[in-house]
Amino acid sequence: MILLFDLILIFLFCILGVCIGVVTGLLPGLHVNNIAIILLSMSGMIVALCHPLYVFGFSESFLFLLISVFIISTSVSHTFHDAIPTTFLGAPEEDTALSILPAHALLLEGRGYEAVYLSAFGSFSAIMICFLLIYPIRFLIGSPLMLYSTLREIMPWVLIAISILMIATERGRIDDSNIRRRSFSIFSGMLFASLVFFLAGAFGLIVLDLPVDSPLGLSSPVLFPALSGLFGTPTLINSLMTKPVIPEQRIEEIVFSKKEKGASILSAITGSLAGILVSIIPGITSATGTILAMNIRGESSNRQTIVTLSAVNTASAFSVILVLFIILRPRSGVALAVNELVAVEEWNSLFLPSTLVYLIIAILLAGCLSYFLTLKIGGLFAKHFQNISYSSLIVSTIVMIILLVFLFTGIIGLLVLMVATLIGLLPVLWGVRRSHCMGILLIPVILHFI
Repeated sequence: MILLFDLILIFLFCILGVCIGVVTGLLPGLHVNNIAIILLSMSGMIVALCHPLYVFGFSESFLFLLISVFIISTSVSHTFHDAIPTTFLGAPEEDTALSILPAHALLLEGRGYEAVYLSAFGSFSAIMICFLLIYPIRFLIGSPLMLYSTLREIMPWVLIAISILMIATERGRIDDSNIRRRSFSIFSGMLFASLVFFLAGAFGLIVLDLPVDSPLGLSSPVLFPALSGLFGTPTLINSLMTKPVIPEQRIEEIVFSKKEKGASILSAITGSLAGILVSIIPGITSATGTILAMNIRGESSNRQTIVTLSAVNTASAFSVILVLFIILRPRSGVALAVNELVAVEEWNSLFLPSTLVYLIIAILLAGCLSYFLTLKIGGLFAKHFQNISYSSLIVSTIVMIILLVFLFTGIIGLLVLMVATLIGLLPVLWGVRRSHCMGILLIPVILHFI
C-alpha cells in the first residue's frame, strides 16, 4: 500500500515538475541548470511545505526524493518546451539572415509549428533511445569495460580535441561563392571563435572561485549569474534589437516521406549518442554535443538539424542521471541538485538502485507528457503569437533574471552578470556560435586535469 502511495506522489511531483518546465521553457533566457540551482537552494523550504506528509509516515529522505523527481521532471520538460521561444523569438532581420538558426529559417517560411514538431520528435525519440541504452551505458562506462576510467586518464586531451574541433568548424557570416570571400569567412570565424573561447576561459578562471553573498542568506554558486550572462541575457537583448517580418504560420499535419523518416531516426540516434557523451565528459554542454553530432552526421537539412539538436538536449538530461549513479560524478546543475538531495548509490550490479528506478519512471512520464504539451502549446503559439507583446515579455524576463541574480548572489553576482553579458554579446555581434562561451568551464577543467 505504501508503494502505491509512493508512486502516486512520484506521479504528482512529476506532473508538477512538467508544469514548471513548461513555464521555464517558455521564458527565454532561463536555463534549466539555473532553475535546478534555485530549487536546490529552496529545498529546505519545499520540505517544510511538505511537512504534512510526515503524518502519513513518509520520511524526510523520501521527501528529498520527491524534490529530485520534481527537478528532473522540470529539466526534461524544459528541454521540450524551450524549442517554442527558440523558434518564435529572436528571428533575424534580412541583413542577418545568413546566421539564422534552422528553426528560424522554417519560421520565416511560415512553418514555425513544423520546427516545434520536429524538436518534440527529436526529444521524445531521445527519451526512448536512452531508455533502451540504459544497460549498454552501464556496462560501457562502468564494470566490466570501465571505459570511463580509461577516458579519465586522457581527459585533458579529449577536452582539448573537442575545443579545437569547435573552433575549427566555425564559420563567419559571409557566405559567398567567391573563393577569397569564403576563405576570409573561414579565417574570421575561427579567429572570432578563438577570441570568445579564451576570453570566456579567462573570465572563468577569475570568477569561479569568487565568493558571492545573498542578501537573503540563500545559497547559490557564481555559475548562476555567469551562465545567465553568457547565454541568457544576450539572447534576450538580441531579440529586443531584431524586428523581423514574420509571415502567417501554417498549422498542418507533418508528413514524413520514407526517406525523411529514415533520416530523422538517424538524426535522433546521432543526437542521443552525442547527448550521452555530454553527460560523461565534464565541461562540455549540449551545444558542444550538437557540434560533434553534426560533424558525425554530415550535411543535413534544416529539419534534420532541429531533430539532432533536440535529441542532444533531452538525451543529456536523461543520461546525466544514469551517469551520476554509475560514476558518481554530477555533470549538470540538475545532477548536482540530485546528488545533494538523495543518497546516490553506485550502480554496480544487474539490478538498478531503487532511487534510480523512481527517477527513471519520472523521466519517462515527463517525456510522454511533455511531447503532447509541446505540440499543443506550439500550435497555440503559431496561431496567436503575433498578437502577443513579445518585447514586454522579454523585458520582463530580463528584469526577473536580474532580480533572481541579486537575491541569490548579491551585488557581486550582478557585476558577474554584467561582465558575462558583455562577453556573451560578442558571438551575437561577430556571427559565431555562442557555444564558444563554454570556455568558461572547458579551460578551467582542462587546467585542472593537467
